Amino acid sequence: MSRLRINEHLEATMTETVLDIKHWGNNLGGRLPAAVARAAHLHADQRVRITVEGERVIITPLHDQPLTLEQRLARFDPERHAGEAMPSDEALGAERW
Repeated sequence: MSRLRINEHLEATMTETVLDIKHWGNNLGGRLPAAVARAAHLHADQRVRITVEGERVIITPLHDQPLTLEQRLARFDPERHAGEAMPSDEALGAERW
């Protein structure tokens, strides 16, 4: 079997690998081998959903479509995203009202 043929066969069947989890700033991360990424149809800068079921970590590719305004507003949670209100009657800059 030629070298190219062996690589094609490995990439076509490689859906599992063992890798080390490393520190990445305050987080943890691991690198996916190219063959695994291709088998899962993942590409650089693609958004994914990561879920945990028991002791399994599941990475699911998300569609590359941008969210519509309605979808973004539906996900908006004022408790999480709105920040703090600043009630004040005094001017905070050079604005004239």
